[in-house]
Amino acid sequence: MKKDDCIFCKLANGVIPTNSIYEDDDFKVILDADPATRGHALIIPKEHFDNIYEVSDEVAAKIMPLAKKLATSMTKRLGCEGFNILQNNGEAAGQTVFHLHVHLLPRYNDDRNILTWSHVKFSDEEMLAIRDELSM
Repeated sequence: MKKDDCIFCKLANGVIPTNSIYEDDDFKVILDADPATRGHALIIPKEHFDNIYEVSDEVAAKIMPLAKKLATSMTKRLGCEGFNILQNNGEAAGQTVFHLHVHLLPRYNDDRNILTWSHVKFSDEEMLAIRDELSM
């Protein structure tokens, strides 16, 4: 399913022109229009899913192998020193476009775009409680 009012549906399905670097039946991979680094690209499913919680298992199973294939190729072709693969869900996590997509971020020693977070300490008891809450 595609959403008529979704810009990423339009990008992934060729309604809006892009700088595409890869395409298959399920995905279009485009250079990010507002990149964080040289070569920053987005894997966009052609079908609409708001986020990871909604994506079908079939499409989800194809994303990481594609990300690996592209990261390997991009690293070789761009000569980057590292690579981030990033996917955000919800505003609290930094999602700004509500169509599932995966960022491919080639990293360079001098790119100054460091992904960081603050570390949080939990007591042993809190860690056990979290473990118990999350155990499947």
